[in-house]
Amino acid sequence: MEKSIKKYFPIFALPTMVAFTLGFIVPFIMGIYLSFCEFTTITDAKFVGLKNYIRIFSDSTFTHALWFTALFTVVSVLAINVLAFAIAMLLTKGIRGTNAFRTVFFMPNLIGGIVLGYIWQILLNGILEHFGKTLTYSASYGFWGLVILMCWQQIGYMMIIYISGIQNIPGELIEAAKIDGATAPQVLRYVTIPMVMPSITICTFLTLTNSFKLFDQNLALTAGEPSNNSQMLALNIFETFYSRTGWEGAGQAKAVIFFIIVAVIAVAQNRITRSKEVQQ
Repeated sequence: MEKSIKKYFPIFALPTMVAFTLGFIVPFIMGIYLSFCEFTTITDAKFVGLKNYIRIFSDSTFTHALWFTALFTVVSVLAINVLAFAIAMLLTKGIRGTNAFRTVFFMPNLIGGIVLGYIWQILLNGILEHFGKTLTYSASYGFWGLVILMCWQQIGYMMIIYISGIQNIPGELIEAAKIDGATAPQVLRYVTIPMVMPSITICTFLTLTNSFKLFDQNLALTAGEPSNNSQMLALNIFETFYSRTGWEGAGQAKAVIFFIIVAVIAVAQNRITRSKEVQQ
């Protein structure tokens, strides 16, 4: 059986590798090269060195979008994981209608980002209208609107992962802690949380990367208004590349910086949480 797998492995792997190379590796390498060029199309690219990278850090919209995205990521990651974990704890207590609750909480994750953004734009603007405001009245309104939207979409998905982790905790371990006199908060801190660290690693990674890469919802909910003050990094890169003449190379440079930031954050987070799993 093992020899057969090794024999036919190239046949199954080759189409995937070709598609991955053509769809990701080649465009990625070309993108890095174009970030050092001025161009309107890839056929007239002219190498200009670090000019684009110097240019983007003098662009106030880019630096603002970077800090706006970083703040949003911190708030949304904490809110989503805390709420998802709390709901998962409640739904593993054996209450009636648990399966129905799980389905209801998970359903928002099935809705596309653009559609979800427009739905919440209507809902939140309808509420804010009573106070004479809209989501684009100031950046803070757009910020909290995005946080609410992201929480509503992601909590159900993360909840399912946390439920799986909680249900894998041996019951006798919790019983032993209670017999030893541990209170509910102590059981949570010293038994439950350490035992669900793999789930915490997965959920933190997903919410971190999803928050930092948010695009569709930002475009639909506020489109970066007012005056690009609620514009996140992905939307800023998109508008730089497609809406600002002569900034194509700078837009590509922003995309490379964006990739590096997301990759560094994802790797760092994964190593930190993995180390916590080993310690536990």
